[in-house]
Amino acid sequence: MQVGCNSPGLPAAFLQKILILLHVTMCVVVGKTLMILFPNAMKRYILKLGEKSRMNENPKFSYENWGPTFFSFKYLLFVLKVKWKRLEDEALEGHPAPNTPVVTLSGEVCRLFDFVQDNRPLILNFGSYFSSIADFLIIYIEEAHAVDGWAFKNNVVIKNHRSLEDRKIAAQFLQKNNPLCPVVLDTMENLSSSKYAALPERLYLLQGGKVIYKGGVGPWNYHPQEIRAILEKMK
Repeated sequence: MQVGCNSPGLPAAFLQKILILLHVTMCVVVGKTLMILFPNAMKRYILKLGEKSRMNENPKFSYENWGPTFFSFKYLLFVLKVKWKRLEDEALEGHPAPNTPVVTLSGEVCRLFDFVQDNRPLILNFGSYFSSIADFLIIYIEEAHAVDGWAFKNNVVIKNHRSLEDRKIAAQFLQKNNPLCPVVLDTMENLSSSKYAALPERLYLLQGGKVIYKGGVGPWNYHPQEIRAILEKMK
């Protein structure tokens, strides 16, 4: 008997998660095997990926700090979490933007649209400044590389957030760098991260309640210059 995606016993989302599990597990097993058999070739490959996110440009953050962590068991768990969360993505270009709740560092619960001024564009920067024609908002989401998860060496020591207070304390590391825009926290239900498929980092441009630009998923496809180009055209 053939079981379809519409079978009441096997919801489509469940089947999608199983397929993702099989695919990611296969990729991790193959990647780990290649790292053992061809370490130098895999190092060149991973460094090539690092160039996309400019991770290689930080002299204090060498390949040995992050490269060997690829294809580990914690890497597998993290990639699964990211890909499963993307199934909840509701932020589509040209469609209404999810008005998800966020929390200010003072503890006030508000929504993304509360940061929209008139019909000005609002740039959402999801992660663990441009001109006077747009407003910017940093949404601090769950940690991508917590020390009790898929961790890198020589990195900021932050554990996975167990409470909103943990997330607030972690966001204060970012505040010390004096970002030129408001910083808010995603809820502990990770509603903004889920509905915008933002983990581990992502850029969006909203205007008129709609998603005008949806950036690629970081770190490899996180390109602030694309936002800059759009804003230049708006001048």
